[in-house]
Amino acid sequence: MKTHPLRSVLFVCLGNICRSPLAEGVFRSVLAAEGKDRGIHIDSAGTNGYHTGEAPDERSILAARQHGIDISDQRCRQLKAEDFVSFDLILGMDRANVAAIQDRRPANATAETGLFSEIALGEASQIPDPYCGTQADFERVYRMVLKASKGLSKRF
Repeated sequence: MKTHPLRSVLFVCLGNICRSPLAEGVFRSVLAAEGKDRGIHIDSAGTNGYHTGEAPDERSILAARQHGIDISDQRCRQLKAEDFVSFDLILGMDRANVAAIQDRRPANATAETGLFSEIALGEASQIPDPYCGTQADFERVYRMVLKASKGLSKRF
């Protein structure tokens, strides 16, 4: 674990359309509310590239909007090798994401990687993929991401 203050974080889920864009927006909002957002680079990516260039899922956009956060301008992208040296922290939403992140980790990687809830809260809980669910599932994910974001902000 890095002991210096972190300056960048990348949130990762499977397609970068549901959980990780929501985490990016929520974490940005948490840091801004705490006055910690200056000079911090926050982004999100997916382990696959199925949705590259697309906006987040409308249900994620709605969940964020209902809490005063606009993520509609974000565009999906795939995790790339350069991310492992350009970010201090790369966080997967679930264990499958973390495994995929580790599989792509290049030899020159400097980023700390791990499960979002575990790094942020010391809890081994996963943030479930709401894609096949209802708007209520996206709201549940929002609440989980908000809790973890507030925990993670202590490291920034």
